[in-house]
Amino acid sequence: MLVIVQNDPEVPIGAFNDYLAEAGVPFTVSRPYGGEALPPLGEVSAVIILGGAMGVHDTEKHPFLVPLKRFIVDCVQREVPFLGICLGGQLLADALGGRVISNSPHGEKGTLTVTLDAAGEADPLFAGIGREFVTFQWHNDSFETPTSGIPLASSAACPNQAFRCGRCAWGTQFHPEVDRAIVDAWSRWTKVTAPLAEQFLADFIGSEEAYRSASRRMLGNFLRIARLQ
Repeated sequence: MLVIVQNDPEVPIGAFNDYLAEAGVPFTVSRPYGGEALPPLGEVSAVIILGGAMGVHDTEKHPFLVPLKRFIVDCVQREVPFLGICLGGQLLADALGGRVISNSPHGEKGTLTVTLDAAGEADPLFAGIGREFVTFQWHNDSFETPTSGIPLASSAACPNQAFRCGRCAWGTQFHPEVDRAIVDAWSRWTKVTAPLAEQFLADFIGSEEAYRSASRRMLGNFLRIARLQ
């Protein structure tokens, strides 16, 4: 069973719903922020953890993050294929001893380019994706790769865009799952970004074909690694 963990009601699975339907891969969504229990790992084939407006250190306000971090460590130790997106990637880094910086100078917003390094180009998660690819960024915090991890990608503003730990646990800073509705909604979250909402959406639509191609390929690679496709 593929389990997708949603940390925030305003950060849904987006385009992944369509990609998984195209691939014919069933999945279940776990919402621990709403009090739902995480599934026993013995019933899990692979895990994707989505983003959220909270930070990894906000455990007092969001206590579900504490058992979620333990769940992540168990996934890595048991080699359950794992993909953490934005907050999910930061949680992976934090759970494995990496530094996560709140209100980082490496924050990014919008449709931007990520560049794979040599390890990233050889990594199975990014097979068939060009060295440079278009994706979407919406983060104030950022992670540093844990000492046990391998850096895979960077961007002009953020040196840590993706890493792998162990055989099959990945964290990304970028979002491969957004769609137009998500971009529009997130752009209107704050007084700072709301005046730019139309431009954020127009930029995304202008690069949507390339964005969806890279995102669909990355998810497909993950599903194959997890032997779900």
